Amino acid sequence: MIDKWDLRFMELARLVGTWSKDPSTKVGAVIVDNNRKVLGLGYNGFARGVEDTEERLNNRDLKYPLTIHAEINAISNAMCDLTHCTLYVDPLPTCSRCAAQIINSGITRVICAPLKDSNASWQSDVDLALMQFEEANVEVNFLELTQ
Repeated sequence: MIDKWDLRFMELARLVGTWSKDPSTKVGAVIVDNNRKVLGLGYNGFARGVEDTEERLNNRDLKYPLTIHAEINAISNAMCDLTHCTLYVDPLPTCSRCAAQIINSGITRVICAPLKDSNASWQSDVDLALMQFEEANVEVNFLELTQ
């Protein structure tokens, strides 16, 4: 069930995404415990110390393998037990690789944006993520923010 706090944390995820230097897609993630305490924030970008030059950021063949997704950055920035926490991610749904890490971290609820038609090529990967979440009993809810 989506409530006002889910909306607030999705808005925070969107804000965190603006910190990304990626010129095409800015993704943000927020991890929250059951007391609504923020435990981790992350956005898509290169690893610490790896130069995020304009040339690299505009070369998709180079950018994609170098990029750490927002969800993984939020998990690694949390540095604490994430069992039974909720992860919020905007503006894309979680991919299958991130889903596996989310499951292993102990997160049991994910709120994410639905896949937009313009990203239909990602649908099979999102389906794999949803399959993993279902098998691991991770609750997934879709919430699309307006502007």
